[in-house]
Amino acid sequence: MKINGTINPVTADFIHNGIEKAKKENAECLIIHLNTPGGLLNSTRAIVSDMLESPVPVVVYVSPGGSHAGSAGVFITLAANIAAMTPGTNIGAAHPVTLQAQMDTTMNEKVTNDAAAFIRSIAEKRNRNMVWAERAVRRSYSYTETEALQDSAIDLIAKNEQELLGMIDGKTIKLNSGSKILHTRSATIEEYNMSIWEKILDIISDPNIAYILLLMGMYGIFFELYNPGSILPGIVGVIALILAFYSMNSLPVNYAGLALIIFAIILFLLEIKIVSHGLLAIGGTISLLLGSMMLIKSTSSLEMARISRSIIFSATVVTALFFLFIVGLGIRAQRRKIVTGMEGLIGNIGEVTELLAPTGIVKVQGEIWNAESLTGNISIGEKVRIKEMKNLKLYVEKIHHS
Repeated sequence: MKINGTINPVTADFIHNGIEKAKKENAECLIIHLNTPGGLLNSTRAIVSDMLESPVPVVVYVSPGGSHAGSAGVFITLAANIAAMTPGTNIGAAHPVTLQAQMDTTMNEKVTNDAAAFIRSIAEKRNRNMVWAERAVRRSYSYTETEALQDSAIDLIAKNEQELLGMIDGKTIKLNSGSKILHTRSATIEEYNMSIWEKILDIISDPNIAYILLLMGMYGIFFELYNPGSILPGIVGVIALILAFYSMNSLPVNYAGLALIIFAIILFLLEIKIVSHGLLAIGGTISLLLGSMMLIKSTSSLEMARISRSIIFSATVVTALFFLFIVGLGIRAQRRKIVTGMEGLIGNIGEVTELLAPTGIVKVQGEIWNAESLTGNISIGEKVRIKEMKNLKLYVEKIHHS
């Protein structure tokens, strides 16, 4: 199996299914190629639990060269029956982080102690260097593969998968069901990949993608409500919202932030309906920015989910400019001269088709109207300008040519 990205619920399900598949096929072991910057606490705990209870030996192999097992990756690597790294990789920097306001000293100590206890319990279960593991958490230490091997944090360094299989051949692994001797030197390698659906879910589990889908969904729904019958915005909006809610179900969502985003969209739409001279749009922009910043919360010491600030600022600016552009079009439309209805006739030029003395008939824009002259008699063929309209009668004046 290959894990290349953040640790999320899809990753946890993928590893769980991989362990189940290895069990059904009586595999000698399960090798997880790992390259991750970290991930979510709940997903990390689920993966660690599956690995500690696995009936099949699990080998975590930090590879290929240049890969990194950071934050949640440290916990997963230490939880393996056999932990291996390839040359040119590193592991560590698992100190707790917060994605919200700065924690006070007491809270910081609490979350650090929690993470330290978690990683010590894993290291103790797998007979690894507990001091090394705790330093990775408390002091954000990061180690090369050589340093990790020297400090007994990992079991071996292998250049490639074939060398790894040769090095672990004959090792005795302790499982909950008993001991197992690995016979891997001539074992057949079978790669287990994510399904297309799992890959899609893995992509949308990214907080940045979830945020974009949320905005797309809300815009689509509101545009459909604003212009009933458009169909396409509504379809796209519903699909995007469903995908966004799936993604957010697996993320630590702050519902106050979500409410602010919804409120922002409502303010933008009200700006189109109500003349507030931009006050509603300004309020919507502030609400959208604050809601976006608050949308993903950190509920634990190991959470590594966040929305990119550049995406938040870009989305806020684009949304604000878009709605201000729409509002600007509406204001210009209100100032534009009316060209339809009775008001649209005022100021137009017509031609007399029946002598105005002072009443008669004029032709305006191809239509025949009863008319009355305001400037005396006007002969047939003369041009007149419409000054007023009452009771379907036009009141006109003769155009004097200089």
